Parts: sequence; C-alpha cells; structure tokens
Amino acid sequence: MIRHAKLAAPWLALYAATSALAAPQPVDVRLSAAQPVLQGDVSVGVEVTVTNTSDRAVKILKSQLPSQHLQGPLFRVIKEDGSPAPYIGPLVKRAAPRAEDYVRLEAGAALTYHVDLTRHYELGNGRYTVEYLARNRHADEATLTSSAPLALWTSGRSMPAETVALAQPEAADITYTGGCTSTEKKKLVKAVNVATNYATESNAYLAGTPSGTQRYVKWFGAFSASRWNTVHTHFTNEENAFKTKPLTLDCSCNDKGVYAYVYANQPYKIYLCGAFWSAPMKGTDSKGGTLVHEMSHFTVVAGTGDWAYGQAAAANLAKSNPDKAVDNADSHEYFAENNPSLP
Repeated sequence: MIRHAKLAAPWLALYAATSALAAPQPVDVRLSAAQPVLQGDVSVGVEVTVTNTSDRAVKILKSQLPSQHLQGPLFRVIKEDGSPAPYIGPLVKRAAPRAEDYVRLEAGAALTYHVDLTRHYELGNGRYTVEYLARNRHADEATLTSSAPLALWTSGRSMPAETVALAQPEAADITYTGGCTSTEKKKLVKAVNVATNYATESNAYLAGTPSGTQRYVKWFGAFSASRWNTVHTHFTNEENAFKTKPLTLDCSCNDKGVYAYVYANQPYKIYLCGAFWSAPMKGTDSKGGTLVHEMSHFTVVAGTGDWAYGQAAAANLAKSNPDKAVDNADSHEYFAENNPSLP
C-alpha cells in the first residue's frame, strides 16, 4: 500500500474535478472481458473504459486510473461465497495531488485500460463478481464506481502455494535496502524512534478508560466499545512491531507524489518515497507518522486500508462512517501524531 504525499501515502478512487467548475462532472466507468470464462492458470484480463459523459473536460488523478501496475485496490473482487479475493498489490500513502498528477479527459472522450487481475488479486476457482471501486478520497473529489458489475468464471487453476510463516527474530533490528545513504539511514533511525513513541503513547492512551474523548471521536468517530477495542489492539500490535520486529526500510522509490508504500502480506518492509524525505520528523504527515501509517497496513498488525487521505478527509470519514475510519491508515496516523493536540 502506498502512502502518497500531501496532495493526498497503498492504494482506490478516481479524483475528478472539472476544469471550470468546482463540482465534479460525470465520469462513467464500465468493465468488460474478452474471455469471461477461463480455464487453467491463465491471466484474468479485464478491460476498463473510463468515459467523460459531460460536456466539459475533466481532470482525473492518474493513480486512480487502472494502469498496468495498480497502486491500491481499485477493484472489488468478490467470490461466490461473498468473501473478497485478497488484494496482493502495494498500498500507497500519497501526497496531496499536484497538477502533473492528473490527466485531462475531453468531453465525450474515453480512456481504455487492460488490467491483469491475477497480478493484483489472489484468484482461485469459481465465479467472481468484479466492480471498479472508488476510495482513497483526499477531500471532495468525485466518487466514481463502475456502472455495472462484471461476472467472471475460472476453473482448473492451481491452488496458491501455502505460505509458511518463517520464524521472525524478536529484535528491533533495521535493515536497509534500495541504496539508502548514510544521511538517509540517520534520518530513518530518528523516524523509527518517533514512530515507536507515537505507537507507545497511543497504546497507553487507549489502555485508559474507554470513552468518547475528543481525540478519539475526531479520528475514529462515534464511540463504541468494540471499535475502541479494535483501535487499541491495532496500536498494541504497532508498538510490539516497532519494538520487537526486524524492520526493513527501502530507499529506492523517488516518486515525489508518494510518501511510502508496503505490501500488506510482506511484513515488515516499508518503501520510502520522495515525499517522505521532505516531511517533518514529527507533526502532521511527518516521517514518524508515515511509518505508523504504513505499519498499520500489514495484515499481521492491523490490516488497514486507504479509505481517505489527509486530515480533512479523515475527519469527515470519522463523522460519516466510523467503521471505515477504524480501518483507515491515515486515521491511525493522525490519531498518533495528535496535531493539533486533543485530550
């Protein structure tokens, strides 16, 4: 999962706004498949057509378009038993969008993409329902989804190899990959210390008497004991991970529109990107907070998603959908950073 820089830190939403109006214009998303019935270990291809049905040009965020390499779960892939197919691609923390992060789609124009779902989702045998899913909102961008679900049938596929969990040494060692410089390594040590303190303080705070405190309600919404306990468990796991698990930090990503990203099923490796290095060590969207965000994505820690990016969108998510706020990585980061400070 990728954390994009402040124009948003992995991700699934189309960000659209008209060039002339503040209100987003209609964009239609349709799915199709040349082979809806597939046999054997073949690629499961889906065509995605994004059409501007308005009479004005619109701008769409590139990261929310289904290019060859997804940067978040842009699709909802549901098995016939109603359970989701696991997403195995990156989860990204994004920065706030810059002008170059958008593509312009003229009135009546369309963009078509071919996506191999097997590169991003764990697919077995049976019937699947596929939808294009809008999420990862930063502020007031358009919420866009496919106009109709697509049905796919697969059979004769090999079962995925069983993953055997390797014993992890109980030591908070840091390994560096991706050509980290000595200066970057020094900054990363400080950032890990800040993140560890954030997780420890948040865990201690949540260990107190559960109640609808200002800080909790701001980032996670209306109080309920079950949601409070869920968040408490998340931060208990985060503190334990930062203090006892071997952390791998990779410096190979240079994208200035991204803070960091991880693969949820590959703990505890975090890829740092361009926006991370220009972030403050502490405070809102900080280096330390970014590591808290990314750590929450790991399935063995909290398994969070990216439902909203940025403080404004995260605060609105807490009001509108507390269940999703409890599952939102940025909500965990802003709770931990607690800036401005709330009791």
